[in-house]
Amino acid sequence: MAGRINDEDVKAVRDAVPIDAVVSEYLQLRNAGGGNLKGLCPFHDEKSPSFQVSPSKGFFHCFGCQEGGDTITFVMKIDHLTFSEAVERLAGQAGITLRYEEGGYNPAHQRGERIRLVEAHKIAAQWYAEQLATSPEADTGRAFLADRGFDQAAAQHFSVGYSPQGWDHLTRFLRGKGFSDKELLLSGLAQEGRRGPIDRFRGRLMWPIRDIGGDVVGFGARKLYEADNGPKYLNTPDTAIYKKSQVLYGIDLAKKDIAKASRAVVVEGYTDVMACHLAGVTTAIATCGTAFGGDHIKILRRLLMDNGSARVIFTFDGDAAGQKAALRAFEDDQKFAAETYIAIAPDGMDPCDLRLAKGDDAVADLVEPRTPLFEFALRQIVGRYDLDTPAGRASALDEAAPVVARIKNSGAQHEVAVQLAGMLGILDTQFVVKRIAQLARWARDRGGKGPAPDRQQRGGPGAPQQYATPGRPGPRGPALNLRNPVFATERELLKLALQRPELVSPAFDAYGVDEFTAPPYAAVREAIMEAGGAESGVEDPQGYLVRVREAAPDDAVRAMVTELAVEAIMLHRGVKGVDEVYAGAQLVTVRRRAVERRIRDITGRLTRLAGHGDPAELAAVQNELWVLQQYDRALGAQGAAAL
Repeated sequence: MAGRINDEDVKAVRDAVPIDAVVSEYLQLRNAGGGNLKGLCPFHDEKSPSFQVSPSKGFFHCFGCQEGGDTITFVMKIDHLTFSEAVERLAGQAGITLRYEEGGYNPAHQRGERIRLVEAHKIAAQWYAEQLATSPEADTGRAFLADRGFDQAAAQHFSVGYSPQGWDHLTRFLRGKGFSDKELLLSGLAQEGRRGPIDRFRGRLMWPIRDIGGDVVGFGARKLYEADNGPKYLNTPDTAIYKKSQVLYGIDLAKKDIAKASRAVVVEGYTDVMACHLAGVTTAIATCGTAFGGDHIKILRRLLMDNGSARVIFTFDGDAAGQKAALRAFEDDQKFAAETYIAIAPDGMDPCDLRLAKGDDAVADLVEPRTPLFEFALRQIVGRYDLDTPAGRASALDEAAPVVARIKNSGAQHEVAVQLAGMLGILDTQFVVKRIAQLARWARDRGGKGPAPDRQQRGGPGAPQQYATPGRPGPRGPALNLRNPVFATERELLKLALQRPELVSPAFDAYGVDEFTAPPYAAVREAIMEAGGAESGVEDPQGYLVRVREAAPDDAVRAMVTELAVEAIMLHRGVKGVDEVYAGAQLVTVRRRAVERRIRDITGRLTRLAGHGDPAELAAVQNELWVLQQYDRALGAQGAAAL
């Protein structure tokens, strides 16, 4: 069993790897004000960004789905890693050597499964590339690339390799690097033979497939020899680190330019990606042996940020298969906020063939948006019917109208309906518009049963404790209404205690849990107290938020801590900035409200004691009321100085 990673090393990893640098490997981040960054949440579908990152605090939080945490938590969630695996990955990036307790560090046996599989793929990719560059047997692979316009430099840029024809060359090589047969089989690099594991890929040109973070997670292998009875392209099977529906070839190279240009070009093959990038179209990516689908869209949406100017251009062959692929892509078109287009080269050539025939400029010109994808899809449908007859026009409308009705934007839907009427040659445009609008209403009515119960609202006697958050209901009751000034001020004070403890310490640490009336805020106050109070945040700001999160009794409170640590401090009109004056106002307001509640309680007690209570008890209660009233007046007159 792997030893526990040394706590000091975990802290060193947290401090060494900036959270914004890690998150920006997976999605585009933009300025959110107050030193925070925002983007589209990678953990749930959304149209406008509610995912925020606080580089200064080292935390992220989504105000939509409530996911949150530090850099390690983000890597765990985004790549489905264990805690140890996430720390090991980040440590590798930062060049930190980890120490393990309970027996010391043994890298051959104590690293997580995913880390081992990724490392095996990394070594395999290097070995395949070396074979292509130096092995005489790889002449066939080098000739294949040269025939398609790719020289040695191009092969090196894309890390293209060659797998020898023998049965177990790679298997024996990886065994020599310390990998077990079980790891080789789990990785998909080997498969069971009659006498043990053998190489899965033999005598093929190899393209390493990387995830968005840049790790090699699989391979695409192209057949080179007639004697090979396998398929033309053979991909890594689904494994613990590779799901073909969730990866895009070239995304590691293209992601920054996709985010910068708000544009992505989707091509069909590995050589097409190479041709596009070499021609200057550095936003090109491709699927890996599967149709372009919903999981691929999620990857692109996080990079494109779904802004109004974003564009996705699909390039498909002009043959029947290419047209079918375009129609499949159009089925998912409405999952994009980006505009989608299709580009088909003259004579139906793919980008690789086009580059060979007409050069780089022709490839760059090809992917300039020409035909909207919806227009292409509709023309494909309409083209199957005889529009010279009323029956043909009616049949074409019957098939095309439901497609247009799926367009969510009513303005765009109307515009496309008008265009469809023109394609069909139907002079009564309003008839087509009304027909499509009716279909859209029917579709909405059929789907009008309401969303499934929120996953955080489900549970039973053993379910984790949850707290209601602003705008989001929970099992304890309705969502906290921040229009309630009591809740709003308590929230602001907790944000100050977490984000700017130097402004509220030491006064904040004298506040009782009962001074926070909202249950989730009271729980956060208690967690801060357990972590050493706001004063500890002044003394050790780097580890402060980590300690508070660790002190939280459950995931719900932990999520609330992260949310408050990331959320911007809400300055009221006329307030110049977050300073001692602003912090003092929040301290005084929360304390005065607590005092006022106590005064009301005592006043009620006095009423009950009047006439028949014990004189000594009555005098004590009256004295307590007087003291509280004086304290309240002092708070009102002197503010924070009276605390």
